[in-house]
Amino acid sequence: MSEVVTKAVEQLSTKIDSFDSTAKFVITGEGAIMIDEDGVRAGDDEAEVTLTASRETFEGIMTGDVNPATAFMTGKLKIDGNMGVAMQLGQKLS
Repeated sequence: MSEVVTKAVEQLSTKIDSFDSTAKFVITGEGAIMIDEDGVRAGDDEAEVTLTASRETFEGIMTGDVNPATAFMTGKLKIDGNMGVAMQLGQKLS
């Protein structure tokens, strides 16, 4: 597991203690993070929605410097799967 994924799991865990659905963040070239009812962990399991972004975009979303909706509209954040679940996750991150 990359250092970026390890730090991302720690950071996301402070924002999300549990999530009623399943979501996966894929950080291009670094790895994947699962978010579900058990919390946040490194992993690449099946999910209802998969969000894919570069390390820079992901870090910007985490710090609040990058708006997830803007990143999606400009193609910096790709969403595959249930858009409703993606929106629920976005609310948890804000």
